[in-house]
Amino acid sequence: MDGDLRSAVQQFLTALEAERGFAANTIAAYRNDLEQFCTYVQSPPAEDHIPAISQWSELTEAHLSTYILHLRGREYAASTIARKTAALKSFSAYLVERGITRIDAAEKLSAPRVEKYTPRSISPSEIDQLLAQTARAAADNRPEGLRDQAMLETLYSTGMRVSELVALNLPDVDLERRVARCTGKGGRQRSVPLRTSAINALRSYLDHGRPRIAPNEEQALFVNHRGSRLTRQGFWLILKAYARQAGIQDITPHTLRHSFATHALRHGYELRDVQQMLGHVSISTTQVYRRIATPTPAAEPAAPGE
Repeated sequence: MDGDLRSAVQQFLTALEAERGFAANTIAAYRNDLEQFCTYVQSPPAEDHIPAISQWSELTEAHLSTYILHLRGREYAASTIARKTAALKSFSAYLVERGITRIDAAEKLSAPRVEKYTPRSISPSEIDQLLAQTARAAADNRPEGLRDQAMLETLYSTGMRVSELVALNLPDVDLERRVARCTGKGGRQRSVPLRTSAINALRSYLDHGRPRIAPNEEQALFVNHRGSRLTRQGFWLILKAYARQAGIQDITPHTLRHSFATHALRHGYELRDVQQMLGHVSISTTQVYRRIATPTPAAEPAAPGE
């Protein structure tokens, strides 16, 4: 399997160098990007729910789009994702040209903008509109509505990555202590506070929603309608549906993380505290939010962690 995938990559790189005159640095970058993708598709994370492949003819759009989500979830820079996307698009076109695949699986793959990165957040009023949609869905006591309200309240309350949110297990949430424990990059664990609205939503979901869809042996906190762990892709589809109802455009799960950080700083949180809640190793990563965090009028809603 390994040889089949990587031999095609090597042939592609040789063609770039010989036929298109690509610079050595570009070839090296493409090699690194495509070998990383090979490793991913050979053994995708279980939570991504895509099949491993042994030959490029098995490659689908889902492999590529899920991989880009995987990179975003690990907080790769937009410029890095753009470069990796370019490598994947070029390689996918090569596979079609050589008759290895019938369709260009990367044809619809889009790269992020690469100008100076400023995290996109939404306003507190838009957060209220979004959460109001989940409250409406939870009002009829359906398990999925209760789950959705608990998920979005928890995500905005804590600033977790969506990968951390869907990885939560039942013991990771302590409603009495008002904290959730999540595992971030490098296996680093941290505890994050839960605001009252998140606690109430979680309690309703755990009491009245989750028992109706999750089997007793399932440890995942958030489950799909089949009772198994919800995926990042599943959450993204749910979020987009509520955002559409609220009239909010261009939103991703990371938008809520950015909004949490921005709103916390606007309400006077110390940068070090926000760094700890986000799970950033370096405070310089957190400092980017200072560019979009401006003083908050007194009438704005409570800070995310309150």
